[in-house]
Amino acid sequence: MRKRTLFGLAAGTVAAGAATLAYASLVERNMFTLRRYDVPVLPADAEPLRVLHLSDLHMMPDQRRKQQWVASLAALDPDLVVVTGDNMAHPDAVPGVLRALQPLLDYPGAFVFGSNDYTGPVWKNPFTYFLPNREYTEGAALPYEELRDVLTGAGWADLNNARTSIKAGGRLVEMVGVDDPHIGQDDYPAVAGPVTPAADLSIALAHAPEPALLDQMAADDFGLLLAGHTHGGQVCVPGYGALVTNCGLPRSMAKGLHRWPGSDSWLHVSAGLGTHPTAPVRFACPPEASILTLTPR
Repeated sequence: MRKRTLFGLAAGTVAAGAATLAYASLVERNMFTLRRYDVPVLPADAEPLRVLHLSDLHMMPDQRRKQQWVASLAALDPDLVVVTGDNMAHPDAVPGVLRALQPLLDYPGAFVFGSNDYTGPVWKNPFTYFLPNREYTEGAALPYEELRDVLTGAGWADLNNARTSIKAGGRLVEMVGVDDPHIGQDDYPAVAGPVTPAADLSIALAHAPEPALLDQMAADDFGLLLAGHTHGGQVCVPGYGALVTNCGLPRSMAKGLHRWPGSDSWLHVSAGLGTHPTAPVRFACPPEASILTLTPR
């Protein structure tokens, strides 16, 4: 009787694990979700301004459902589109990324790159994400210059270690960004400095939300900090949240909108729209894009 009970428990555990894996890989990772947040960063009496934040598409050439869903977001009629990196997961991914972004290129936009815009993913043991100083391994080279040329050709601002001002929603938006801190390509000191008084709004971009970098951006009075990279944890525990963030950011801030500690700045971390191709699962953390409605303080 005891052996039959133990066998039954083991079989039940295996079945539950298989069902969870099937759900995470076949269902939830395709449950594209639009998040909505109100962010009080505008001057008093200002009209709201809407920012569409996309991140971590990790696009494969055949992911037509994802491409169509992202393209459909143009119906939101955003004032500004911001993309915070890791667009590609395959050397032939540029056409798929462009199918997704093409309808959005008619709007003012800005972008920074992540590591998986420069080199493709490689298989890794998922448990290494719990190691604080694990070595970064590069995959195949990706056509990031081709993607950059298309985005800048459409008028989007390339903010990889750059700073500019653009018009969006009738407002002057001062923007700064860095190349990916996750691979040590960021150079914020080259573009640092206080927000100019003439700006109606200020936004800072990075792929990986490393706290030391965010501290510097907030100290320069950038009111809205946007990042991705964490995938929101990708595999989360209901009631507990993300297990890891793959950077120095606390688990409690792995996704969503947060006031950045010690400042008046707000941080939005996108859980992103894709997954690592060798770990195509999401659990308690569906893929997402966010529409941020900026409102008066």
